[in-house]
Amino acid sequence: MKLEVRNIVKKFKSVTAVDRISFIIERNKTLGLLGPNGCGKTTSIGMMLGLISPTSGQIFIDGILLEKKNRIKLLSLMNFASPYIELPKKLTVKQNLEVYARLYGVKNFKERIDELTEDLNLQKFLLKKNGELSSGQKNRVALAKSLINKPKLLFLDEPTASLDPDIGDFVREYIERYKKNNELTILLASHNMKEVERLCDKIIMMKQGKIVDSGTCSELINKHGRKNLEDTFLKIARGNYEYK
Repeated sequence: MKLEVRNIVKKFKSVTAVDRISFIIERNKTLGLLGPNGCGKTTSIGMMLGLISPTSGQIFIDGILLEKKNRIKLLSLMNFASPYIELPKKLTVKQNLEVYARLYGVKNFKERIDELTEDLNLQKFLLKKNGELSSGQKNRVALAKSLINKPKLLFLDEPTASLDPDIGDFVREYIERYKKNNELTILLASHNMKEVERLCDKIIMMKQGKIVDSGTCSELINKHGRKNLEDTFLKIARGNYEYK
């Protein structure tokens, strides 16, 4: 699916959280959304998921405007994962996946849960309550939940946050493999610059609600005269750089 964002703005009373951002994610591509905490990334994702209404501007998914009359149809083709949004703690992993499978109207959902359990190595804690899981286990369950309906558009908000290097690499490798074998467009918000370089076709950088730069990782590194993406991120985040 192609995602197009046109001049979206979000104001909360006198505060402008997102200020006229525009970008396109082409079908089957991965876009990295970067920026320091409080720059507007989460608010932007909320608008793209239809959870927050923009103050102004438009969001199109495969050319269809994301609005009330189209929202249910479009949302059935999307999903998201975030370690900061917990699944119901008192339900087991299996119960959580069943609930979300039913919410998304997944046919043959038992088979789908079995597939994800095998792919993401959930067997050992499938019957444990979500509140009893480690952070690494919760992240894998959140990823399974985000893929339960085989979405065409996936939003990942720091999918490997707080994970040890081994589990983080497992998650990144799985995302790469899944995307290679399925039609999937991804928006990835992350503070892990190596992860962004590995997974993203293009990136945009936000600061104080605005997009301040965009391009491929190598284009931005070369443009700013830095050795890697992390140094480039720090230059933009700390400096007075303006996008031209």
